[in-house]
Amino acid sequence: MATVLEIEQEQPKITKVEEEEISPIEEVRLTVSTIDDPTLPIWTFRMWVLGLISCAALSFINTFFSYRTAPLIITQITIQIASLPIGKFMAYALPTTKFNVPGLGECSLNPGPFNMKEHVLISMFANAGSAFGNGPAYAINIVSIVKAFYKRKISFITSLLLVITTQVLGYGWAGVMRKYVVEPSQMWWPASMPQVSLFRALHEKDHDKQWMSKGKFFMIACIASFVWALVPGYLFPTLTTISVLCLAWAFPKSVTAHQIGSGLNGLGIGSFTFDWTTVASYLYSPLISPFFATVNVAIGYALILYVITPISYWGLNLYNAKTFPIYSSHLFTSQGHRYNVSAIVNDKFEIDALQYAQQGRINMSTLFAVSYGIGFATIAATLAHVFLFHGWQVWAKFRASRTEKEDIHTRLMKEYKDIPNWWFYLLLGVSFVVSLLLCGFAKAEIQMPWWALILACAISLVFTLPISIITATTNQTPGLNIITEYFMGLIRPGMPIANVCFKTYGYISMTQAIAFLQDFKLGHYMKIPPRSMFLVQLIGTIIAGVINTGTAWYMLTSIPNICQDDLLPANSPWTCPTDRVFFDASVIWGLAGPKRIFGVDGNYIALNWFFLGGLLAPVLVWGMHKKFKKQTWITLINIPVILQATAMMPPASAINYTSWILIGVIFNYFVFRYRKNWWQRYNYVLSAALDAGVAIMSVLIYFALSGTPLNWWGTGGEYCDLATCPTAKGVVVKGCPVF
Repeated sequence: MATVLEIEQEQPKITKVEEEEISPIEEVRLTVSTIDDPTLPIWTFRMWVLGLISCAALSFINTFFSYRTAPLIITQITIQIASLPIGKFMAYALPTTKFNVPGLGECSLNPGPFNMKEHVLISMFANAGSAFGNGPAYAINIVSIVKAFYKRKISFITSLLLVITTQVLGYGWAGVMRKYVVEPSQMWWPASMPQVSLFRALHEKDHDKQWMSKGKFFMIACIASFVWALVPGYLFPTLTTISVLCLAWAFPKSVTAHQIGSGLNGLGIGSFTFDWTTVASYLYSPLISPFFATVNVAIGYALILYVITPISYWGLNLYNAKTFPIYSSHLFTSQGHRYNVSAIVNDKFEIDALQYAQQGRINMSTLFAVSYGIGFATIAATLAHVFLFHGWQVWAKFRASRTEKEDIHTRLMKEYKDIPNWWFYLLLGVSFVVSLLLCGFAKAEIQMPWWALILACAISLVFTLPISIITATTNQTPGLNIITEYFMGLIRPGMPIANVCFKTYGYISMTQAIAFLQDFKLGHYMKIPPRSMFLVQLIGTIIAGVINTGTAWYMLTSIPNICQDDLLPANSPWTCPTDRVFFDASVIWGLAGPKRIFGVDGNYIALNWFFLGGLLAPVLVWGMHKKFKKQTWITLINIPVILQATAMMPPASAINYTSWILIGVIFNYFVFRYRKNWWQRYNYVLSAALDAGVAIMSVLIYFALSGTPLNWWGTGGEYCDLATCPTAKGVVVKGCPVF
């Protein structure tokens, strides 16, 4: 039987008019198949089993790892790769006997070869198990900081409803907006192209016998990753972060040397890792990042960490920087001691103004303060960059999408029953009503008044469409999380949980909607029946919410002193760096409020100028592009990507970036350039195998070996203990030298 690729190669050359009918976007014409087989079985036993397992596995693993010092995020691409050999094995091993099921008619556990549409639905199931494809549901952070950092009560039911409503609200927005950003061919969603390419590469027949099959390569690499993960994960943890400057013992008492050499708490010069978890934490697998993006990240990282931070710390002593560590996600008093947040929280879970005045203003480490300024600049730069470089294109494509003819993909999708709009309206209504009930009956736990929920939903509704259009045409998604934090902090200061709940309902539900819309577009390209997509995404979202909440509850109640790095055993992995930053944000924006941090009553009012700097930087690049049109390299300067480079610092540290950049350059430049056939065949497969092997071994280590810790030189960490010390004269901190 001829493959889809062979059929398409036999098609006569198409004219320009016919090209427009296929798709007005060249990338889509080159990537997406115009052939569909509506008879392919989709609701198969294989799809349900692998889909449910994938959703549950990603929900559990991503929540489990989110509390570790080096969190590992298992992404959709891992499921794409891993489910293929399992699906093919099930197609080979399951019985083909047919039987009758009431209401469904004649069925079989094995209706034929494992097909691409089943595979796409399995991946959608898995993607519904993570927050916009990037880990556990965002609302889990709220549960974590309430229980682990503030040491306050929140019920399991409140936690579960908070998680599910914020996820399902996003699904409702997606349903309302899909006719504007999914069906039109001008809304082409560039991020879907690699997924379409990968699905076709995995399923179209491979006639080259010179290469090892992808399935066999995956199994070998996965087993190797699984075995090796035992070494840095349990036997020799020092391999997780090796610092040449600290292990050389040449500067045992030099705070500056430790600050320069530490990969965890310093600049990470001369530090490296042998642990894939460390490499793939925060920035995800470097093997799937395009080389162009890796270079922009490297430029931004070098500029911020090796230019701005040293000048701010050692040169200018900006904001009394030397009184604090050069890099820390903790908050400090003006004397360089850890800020006692618990002391400024009263019985009503609000700020105690008298205690705050007594303890003094909140201070941040140099890199933490710089990262907030860069975050301000990134928001402004993204909006300016999109407006200048893509504004007319976005507007033109949106206008064209309202009057364009249907392309071949939309016509093919009309073979399937569409999703009734009332399904989405019902979901939206139910989730909104439940959220209102939460605001009323659980106000003591989530602090958010009913009017704040309505305001948050209004923000989400207003911004979902324009930001979806920007993402669908430029592959850039402006981040508005700081805006929602800032806004709520100004109108409702002193209430930390109200602030993070407002951010979650206002910003994250919008971001979740964009992730769902991208899945809808992927299904549109792969010719998946819309109602199948709806059910898979909805069921996956609810299952994921339950497992996210249950896993988080287990971790928070079973690990003593979880997230308390000053109380945990030495080198414990349960330091919760992501939750620490989320907690700090709740203190900065909610408990203290932006006026006490970035306003007239705070130390960091000057950081607001970063908004202006971020706004002007793309204007400069755009002006250079207009002035020197022949210099095409100027358009490759992407200010938002450069500024966004260190958006994950903190909680990410230098070792995460240096190792990620190095491996990204090796694979996506050298291997891609000089071994392109190998890269094309195995690069994504290797990435998935490394993720899967490490994840399985890490879970086994926790459940089988956590009660028998090892104690020798190789379990002592990176030995850069002084990197967390201040260098200002007269500042006394336990365990640190006094200058």
